[in-house]
Amino acid sequence: MSKSITELTTLSTQIRRDILRMVHAVNSGHPGGSLGCVEFFVALYGKMLNYQFPFSMDGKNEDHFYLSNGHISPVFYGTLARFGFFPVAELATFRKLNSRLQGHPTTHEHLEGIRMSSGSLGQGLSVGIGVALAKKLNGDKSLVYTLHGDGELQEGQIWEALMFASAKKVDNLIATIDYNGRQIDGDTDDVLSLGDLHAKLEAFGWEVLEEKNGNNLEAVIAILEHAKSKTGNGKPVVIILHTEMGQGVDFMMGSHSWHGKAPNDEQLQKALSQLQLDEVTDY
Repeated sequence: MSKSITELTTLSTQIRRDILRMVHAVNSGHPGGSLGCVEFFVALYGKMLNYQFPFSMDGKNEDHFYLSNGHISPVFYGTLARFGFFPVAELATFRKLNSRLQGHPTTHEHLEGIRMSSGSLGQGLSVGIGVALAKKLNGDKSLVYTLHGDGELQEGQIWEALMFASAKKVDNLIATIDYNGRQIDGDTDDVLSLGDLHAKLEAFGWEVLEEKNGNNLEAVIAILEHAKSKTGNGKPVVIILHTEMGQGVDFMMGSHSWHGKAPNDEQLQKALSQLQLDEVTDY
């Protein structure tokens, strides 16, 4: 059953609570980028992806999603659990010994919803392109979606993949770049500037879309729908999605310092107090 914008907005807040509680419980993980990408994940799984249960690795005639910047696994796990891929209670095992919810998603753990092990940055676009080409060969009309960090674009493999996808007209692929301007060592512009990213992506032969309000759920749904309308026209599609690292928690926003740091007890309570719901369904 399709959820309303109000329901999806409530779900976004709940997933933000899940993210914070997961990383706090083990004093480990990446809350900043996870909090910034909540609207993307909720829009993707709540409105865009065609998927089926039970989950299968093959996913024939289903849309596929590949998370390339695997360190933001908390938002991925929270989304998958809240959309019914596995029990919400399993979120309590995040990053624990023998858990299926490792710090970076892995396929050998057989966690429903995960089709690619990710953590070594730069690889997700290549995987997505390969799957998109396989779907074309199989006559499968469904789409492939990928997500990448802006800092991840400093990896050379990304640019090889960008060149390949346009040259081979991989037009059943929608890549999204989480453009929050921050990475583990500081602002992206200071570490290694991406320059005019829009112009670079266009020069590589991609259909380039851009959304400045990447933490507005309705705006994210709209840009994803726009991107979908551009598929099948001979070009791969990429969305530059401007988000805020740490979105929803005032002391985590505006800085790279929460890229990979868990909140302490006091900080967790302060953060959760900013993410109030009429009905909290914490695991």
